[in-house]
Amino acid sequence: MKIIIAGAYAIGTYLAKLLARGKQEITLMDENAERLERLGSNYDLLTIEASPTSINSLKEVGAQDADLFIAVTPNEAANLTACMMAHRLGARKTVAKVDNAEYIEPQNQDFFRQLGINSIIYPEMLAAKDIINGLKMSWVRQRWDVHDGALVMLAIKLREECQILDKPLRDISGPDDPYHVVAIKRGPETIIPGGNDTLKLYDLAYFMTTKNYIPYIRKIVGKEHYVDVKNVMIMGGGQTAVRAVKNMPEYMNVKIIEQDVNRCEELNELFEENKLVINGDGRDTGLLTEEGIRNTQAFVALTSNTETNILACLTAKQMGVRKTVAAVENVDYVNMAASLDIGTIINKKSIAAGHIYQMMLDANVENVKFLMSVKADVAELIPVQGSKITRKPIKDVNIPKGMTIGGVVRNNEGMLVSGNTQIEAGDLVVVFCYNVEKKKVEQLFN
Repeated sequence: MKIIIAGAYAIGTYLAKLLARGKQEITLMDENAERLERLGSNYDLLTIEASPTSINSLKEVGAQDADLFIAVTPNEAANLTACMMAHRLGARKTVAKVDNAEYIEPQNQDFFRQLGINSIIYPEMLAAKDIINGLKMSWVRQRWDVHDGALVMLAIKLREECQILDKPLRDISGPDDPYHVVAIKRGPETIIPGGNDTLKLYDLAYFMTTKNYIPYIRKIVGKEHYVDVKNVMIMGGGQTAVRAVKNMPEYMNVKIIEQDVNRCEELNELFEENKLVINGDGRDTGLLTEEGIRNTQAFVALTSNTETNILACLTAKQMGVRKTVAAVENVDYVNMAASLDIGTIINKKSIAAGHIYQMMLDANVENVKFLMSVKADVAELIPVQGSKITRKPIKDVNIPKGMTIGGVVRNNEGMLVSGNTQIEAGDLVVVFCYNVEKKKVEQLFN
C-alpha cells in the first residue's frame, strides 16, 4: 500500500513511525528539512523536502499512485487544499486534519467527499470524546462503545477487591458468561488470552460485554465503591479543554484552571455562566484546596506540557481525587504515566492514528480504535457474502495469532461469541488485533 503523509509534525511523524513498522510504502513530505532529519535513518520510509500544496511536488512524491494521502500539517487550509489536489491527481483516499469543529459535523461530510476529501479528523474533538467517556465511568480506564452501545469494551485496572483473580479464564469467562476478556496488559507485556490464562493483581484487563451487564462487571472487579463523577477540575484551557467542556453531560460541574489571563477572558466568553474559569496554576496545592479539590471526583490535566500534566495528576491523587486524566503527548511517557496510576491517558497522535487506520483497511470497516497502552487495534469489520469468516463456526476458522473476536452486532443487537458462533455476512464483528498483519485480517472478511 502506498501512503503519503504531508507534514512532519507531531501527528505526521508519529504516524510515519507507526506505519513504517508494517509492510507499507511510506513517504513523508515536509517543507522543512530539519523536521525530516529528526526521524533519523531507523525507519523504513522515504522523506522528501517539498510543499504539499505544489502540484509539481505532489507529482514528484507520486500522489497520482497513492492509495492513501494524509495531510496533517498545522495549517488547516493547506491540508484541505493538498487533499483536493492529491485526489484530482489520482490518490485513492485522502484524509485532512482540521481545527474547525464545524467541518466534522455529519451534514458536512458529503460536501467534503464531493471535494475529494474522504475523511476529516479533528484531534481535539476526538480527544474530548475520550475524556468524557473516561469521566462518565470513574472506575474504568477506557471505554469504547460499538454501534451506539450494542457492545461495550471496558479497560479496567484490577486491584485487591477483584473477585476473578488467579482463576483460569475458561472457568470465569466461558460461552455462557456475560463478558469476554479480549486482552490483558501485564507490565510491559500484552497478552491475547486463552482459556488457561488467568487475571493477576494490577493487570489492565480489556472486557467485552453488553451495556446491561456493565453493573455486573463493576461488581466482580470490585469497583462498586468508586463514586460517580459530578465535580470536575480541568487544568489548561486549550482547544481540547474547550471541546470537552462544551460536550460534557449537564450533571457535571466544571472548573477550568488556566495560567494565562488573556486566555481566561477568552474562555469566559466561550462558556456559559455556570462554567467557572480560574486564573492560576493547577499544581498549586493551596489553590486546589481553595477551589474545593477535596470535593472533586475528577482532575483533568490538558496543558501542552506532558510532565506538567503528570505531576498535576499525581498531586490531585495525593489530595484525594480518585479519577485523573492526563494529556500525554510524549509517547515515551505513556507507559510511565500508566505505571504511576494516571487513570486515563489522552494522546491525540494515537487517537488520530486509529481513525487513519480505518482508511488503510480494504475490508468494510465501520470504526477503528488504536489502544496505545497495549499497542493494539480494535476494529468493527463487516464481512461480505462468501468471505472465509462466514463459512464455518469460529472454532474452525484459521484466525491469525494475535487476533481475537470480541463480539458481534446483528440486527442492532450486541452478542458475545463462542467457538460455535457462526458469523454471517452483514454482521458487525468486533476484532481485537495485536501484532497482526492487516492483510491477514482483510482476507477473512473480504
